[in-house]
Amino acid sequence: MATIIYKICPETLWREAEKAGRFDGAPVDTSDGFIHFSTAEQVRETAARHFAGQQGLLLVAVDPTPLGPALKWEVSRGGALFPHLYAQLALSAVLWIKPLPLDASGNHQFPADLP
Repeated sequence: MATIIYKICPETLWREAEKAGRFDGAPVDTSDGFIHFSTAEQVRETAARHFAGQQGLLLVAVDPTPLGPALKWEVSRGGALFPHLYAQLALSAVLWIKPLPLDASGNHQFPADLP
């Protein structure tokens, strides 16, 4: 499976998680009962479908290894397997956090080093 998984998150919500020392998920995660993640191949479409035109977002890169069996790969959009975390996200699993700004056309600009 993926060596890094990604979470798109509003910066204000992420800053609350940093103060709390853990990420409990966004409202959609809480509603669905798990934290939604995407692989590098999926994250651009996730941004376009679920975060179109939204400013103030962060891209959070997470090492899936320490998440253990709470991370499940489940069929979702188009039959693809998506990583879903059935637990809080320990911030110790976070590899890096980068802004996810919009360009002049309103599309999210991903880091150049994202595979």
